[in-house]
Amino acid sequence: MSEHRARFSTLIFLGFSALIALADQMIKWLVQQSMAYGQSVEITPFFNWVHVWNKGAAFSLFADGGGWQRYFFIAIAVVVSAVLVKLIRDSHQRTESLALAMVLGGAFGNVIDRVFRGYVVDYLDFHWQSWHWPAFNLADVFIVLGVAMIFATSFRGETSGGNKAKNYQNE
Repeated sequence: MSEHRARFSTLIFLGFSALIALADQMIKWLVQQSMAYGQSVEITPFFNWVHVWNKGAAFSLFADGGGWQRYFFIAIAVVVSAVLVKLIRDSHQRTESLALAMVLGGAFGNVIDRVFRGYVVDYLDFHWQSWHWPAFNLADVFIVLGVAMIFATSFRGETSGGNKAKNYQNE
């Protein structure tokens, strides 16, 4: 692949990441404008649209940390984002680049919240009777989907790479 084409592909994937973060931020803004903090609207018997804040990490881990966690998670997100941009730039597989871009977009959507709000706005609440999965947002959805794709492509890559090595040895 030519240098120009590689740069263009990188820009496409980074643009996709930016769109994910933008869509996530738009929804969070709408939630904050239209719902009181803590408000919950039942959509289906297993799904509520809510307005909650997460000052911690996944599943509100470290949410009661006294404030240090905000800066810690911002620092981690910046480092991870830099690594993801490099991996996208160096990747030669579109599926892998797409997966990395999804994780980057989700991470960027949540870090914007931490920088400007001090917490992450969550609004998706799935539940079964009285048991509720921790609320999450669109950025979280893309992070999980991207990580799942990374795992799926890494297993597929190992298998196909191993088969290629065997094929070259047999020739």
